[in-house]
Amino acid sequence: MITYNNTMLKEWLLQNSEFLTGCRIQKIQQPTRRDFIFYLRNKGETKKLYININPQYYHIAFMNKENEYKRLIEIPQKPPMFCMLLRKYLENSLISKVNQPQYERILEIYIETYNELSEKIYLCLAIELMGKHSNIILYNYDTNIILGCAHNVGAEKSRERELAGGLPYIYPPTSPKQWFSDEILQTKNINKKLDDYYAEYIYNDKLISTKGNLKQAVSKKLKKDKNSLDKMESKLNKESSFYKYRLKGDLIMANLYNNKDFSKCIKVYDYENGKETIIELDETKTLKDNANNFYKLYNKGKNSILKLSELTKELKEKINYYEHILYSIEIANSMDELSEIKNELEPEKTTKNSAKISSPLELNIQGFKVFVGKNNRQNDYIVSKLSKDEDFWFHTKDCAGSHVLLKCENPSDTLILKCAELAKQYSKGSKSSKVGVIYTKRKNLKKPPGANLGYVTYKNEKEIIV
Repeated sequence: MITYNNTMLKEWLLQNSEFLTGCRIQKIQQPTRRDFIFYLRNKGETKKLYININPQYYHIAFMNKENEYKRLIEIPQKPPMFCMLLRKYLENSLISKVNQPQYERILEIYIETYNELSEKIYLCLAIELMGKHSNIILYNYDTNIILGCAHNVGAEKSRERELAGGLPYIYPPTSPKQWFSDEILQTKNINKKLDDYYAEYIYNDKLISTKGNLKQAVSKKLKKDKNSLDKMESKLNKESSFYKYRLKGDLIMANLYNNKDFSKCIKVYDYENGKETIIELDETKTLKDNANNFYKLYNKGKNSILKLSELTKELKEKINYYEHILYSIEIANSMDELSEIKNELEPEKTTKNSAKISSPLELNIQGFKVFVGKNNRQNDYIVSKLSKDEDFWFHTKDCAGSHVLLKCENPSDTLILKCAELAKQYSKGSKSSKVGVIYTKRKNLKKPPGANLGYVTYKNEKEIIV
C-alpha cells in the first residue's frame, strides 16, 4: 500500500490545475459517507473528480470508466445532508482557483458563486487528505465561517481543532515538513496512476470484505442446520424402537384368553425372540385396551419416524447446498460472481439488472469446448442452457464442486480423464490425494421441481478416481 502524501497531491495539482481553474461544477454525488463525485466541465470536456476520505485509501483523482466500475459506486436514492448542502452552494458554480498550502495534504478549491440576494460570494472547499483525520469542509472565504463538514469534529474528539457549521475554519496543527519520493511520481500522468492504483485497491478490499460477510452469513445458516440435524438424528435414534410396541400389542392379542383383564402384567411367550417375557400393563384397562394403547404408540412412533426422516433429508440437502455456496464464495474472484451468490441467497432483493449471469469458465481441451461453473447460477446455466443431450457432465462425488460440461459426444479416455481432473481441481477436494468423480451424459440429468439452483439428480453414471 502506497502512502498518499503532500508530494503526490502537489504533482497531481500541477498536472490538472489548468483544467480545474475556470471549470464549472455541474453535478455532485455522495455514494457513501466517505466518497464524493464532482462532475466538472471545462473546455468542452466533462470529467468526474473522485474524492475519497476513507482512512484506508484517502485520495483524489479523475476517474475513468473502467475504474468507476471497480469502485462499485452505487448512488443512493436519498442523498446525505452534506451532499444536499454542497449541491445548494456549489452546483453550477465556477472554480476560480485551486491551491495546496505548503507541506499540507490539503486541496483548496475556491468557488465563485452567488447568494440568495444575487450577490457574488467566494466559498472554499477544503479537501483534507490526512489518514483517519481526512475530511471535507465547505466554508465562506470572506467570513472564514464553516458552512458544513463531511464529518463534524467536537471538543471530545479534538482539543486543538473543532469542525462544525458556524465555527471559524482553521488549518490543522502544523505537520513536519517532509517531502517524499515514490515510484508513483515517476509518471507523466500521475492522475491515471493514482486512479488505477486506488480503484484496484478499493475493488480488492471490497472483494475481500464481501467474501467475508457472505461466508459469515452462510456459515451461520450452516451451523444452525447442522445443529438441527444432530437433534433430528438423536430423535430418530430414540424413536427407532417404536416397533416393540406393535410386538407387545400382538403378544397381548395372541394371549387374550390365557390371561385376565385388569392385570398389572402378563407373562407371554415372545415368538419373535424365542423366549418368555413379561409385559407391564395398565391395570385399570382390559387386555384389549392395553393392546390398542401399544398399537397407538406404535403408529405414533411410525409417523414420527416418517416426519423426522423427511426433515432429516431436507436438512441434509440444505447443508449440502450451503457447503456448495461456501465453496462458490471461496473460488469467486470478481464482485459479479459474489453478487450472483448474494442474489441467490436473497432472491427477494434481486433486480433485473442484478439477475444477469456472469460467464462460466470456458476452456478448450483437445479441440473441444469445456465449461466450468463457479457458482450455482453458472452451474444451472451450464446444465439448462449450454448443454445438449449427448454432452458429458462431470462432478465430484459427495463433495462440493463445480459442474463441468464437455461438448463432445464420443470423448476419448484421455479427454474424460482431463475433464475429471478439472472437476477435482474446481472442488472442495482439490487438495485431496484421491477424489471420486462421477460423469454421465446430459440426458441422464434431471432437476427436481423446486430444487435449489445447481441441484440435479443423475443416473447411468460412471465413476473415476482422480
